[in-house]
Amino acid sequence: MSAKAAEAPRIDPRYSRFKLRVAPSAIHRWGVYAEEFIPKRRKVIEYTGEKLNRKQAKVREAEPGLHYLFILNPYWTIDGAVGGSGAQFVNHCCDPNLWAWITRDHILYMAARDIRPGEELTLDYMFDKDMERVECRCGAKSCRGTINLLE
Repeated sequence: MSAKAAEAPRIDPRYSRFKLRVAPSAIHRWGVYAEEFIPKRRKVIEYTGEKLNRKQAKVREAEPGLHYLFILNPYWTIDGAVGGSGAQFVNHCCDPNLWAWITRDHILYMAARDIRPGEELTLDYMFDKDMERVECRCGAKSCRGTINLLE
C-alpha cells in the first residue's frame, strides 16, 4: 500500500477558515462536514494540490483509481490527491451549499448559503455534458441524476 493511500483523510487547517472534519458520507466515500456555523458568502476552504499541465493531467486521469482533479484554467489542473487541503473530499450535489471561485490561480470554496454545524459541504461539480456520464447520488430534491451538466 502506498503512503498516499495509507494516509487518513484530513483537513489542512492552513487552508480552512472554519472548523471542518472529514468523515464517511452517504453521497460518496468521504465527505467534509462543518464543525461550526458558516455564514453565507464566506470563504470556507481553498482547494490545493499538485499543479499539473494539460499533458500531465491527461496522464494522471488515465491512471487507475479515484481522481481529485480540478481544472484551474485551460492549461493548469490541480490534483488534490497530492498535497490537498481536504477540499478534494467535498462531494457533488445538485443543490450545493458551496460554489467554487477561481481567482489569481487559487480555487476557493465559498458558502452559497448559511451552513449549519454537522452539515455536509457540497459543490456542483458541473462536469461537461460531453464527458462520460457519471451517476449522481446526492439525494437532493432537484437532483438531475448525473454529475454532468444536461445542457
